[in-house]
Amino acid sequence: MNEYRISPRERMVLTAIIEIYIATGEPVSSQAVARYFDNKDGLSSATIRNVMALLDETGMLDQPHTSAGRLPTPKAFRYHVEQLQQSARAGVAATNVQLSQISDYRREQIEDSFTGVTSSQQYLERTSHVLALISSGLGVALASSTVQQVLEHIHFSRLATGRVLAVLVTKAGTVQDRVLTIDRELSYDDLEISARYLNENFRGWPLDKIRVEVARRIDAERAEYDMRLRSLDELCRQGALAAEFAGPTIYVEGMANLLAGELDRERLRQMLVALDAKQRLVELLNAYVDSRQHEVRVVVGLDEAMPAMQDLVLIGAPARFGAESMGTVAVIAPTRMQYQEIMQAVSYIAGLSERVLEAPPQ
Repeated sequence: MNEYRISPRERMVLTAIIEIYIATGEPVSSQAVARYFDNKDGLSSATIRNVMALLDETGMLDQPHTSAGRLPTPKAFRYHVEQLQQSARAGVAATNVQLSQISDYRREQIEDSFTGVTSSQQYLERTSHVLALISSGLGVALASSTVQQVLEHIHFSRLATGRVLAVLVTKAGTVQDRVLTIDRELSYDDLEISARYLNENFRGWPLDKIRVEVARRIDAERAEYDMRLRSLDELCRQGALAAEFAGPTIYVEGMANLLAGELDRERLRQMLVALDAKQRLVELLNAYVDSRQHEVRVVVGLDEAMPAMQDLVLIGAPARFGAESMGTVAVIAPTRMQYQEIMQAVSYIAGLSERVLEAPPQ
């Protein structure tokens, strides 16, 4: 995992430097580290300087100016996260408790925030808000398309000549609406019959399978269904059940938190452009967070995927509803963050979906 295995003393000093940097945002001097330990661990200023020099050589620290203190590098933050995750796993093995050992205050704050949530849409919307609040970063929640694309109910309303409003409610509780342009005039009865046919025959079906089955039935029994299904065929062909209609939904909150950070204006502009293209966020979450895994994923160095996101970190985890993946919850924040607290919060909120939504037993 790391080419160089650092000693316990080096690990102690590195942890101190990271914690001081997270607290202050300033390069860390050997004197600051000495004050941090307050001579309790038998580390003199000379010893600390020597250890910092070794950490420099391993690529864990960077010195922006000759006379300045040191800054932790992305490699140092990755190592720090690995240590936190290893400690968490050791705690699970020893105590047989969940990974998300979160403070009572934070647990109460999170659970109060989810009061009244009854659908996956509400859960994901609330998640982005809560994670932005806790992390002072960007709270992100990506809905899984596999859950969203199951029909609960569809309704058609006539808006004007050749224009129909389709309102689709999915099994996961997501409501999507779309204005359809229709080549010929459809009466209120046409729309009502089409909606009733879909709701009575295909409630609980994935949308892509509904489109295939509707086409099959029309082809197989066109004579019998001609008058009744011509309207339905037109609505479907015009996109009432198009895949993108209920495609990946992403909830993002906390952009102002990043605006208050310490980025230069051009970097900030590039980052906001990248984040505003929500499809890029969808790709980012799908690339780094595996819905089959249960562990929190921490990615330091997002600039490898998106150059504008240098010095930002992704902390994400999959949320589940029964045996199905419901989506991904995540925080995107500067490297200067309280890693353990945010990792615990993401893990806890991801696991909260089962209880909040009362997932059925499998």
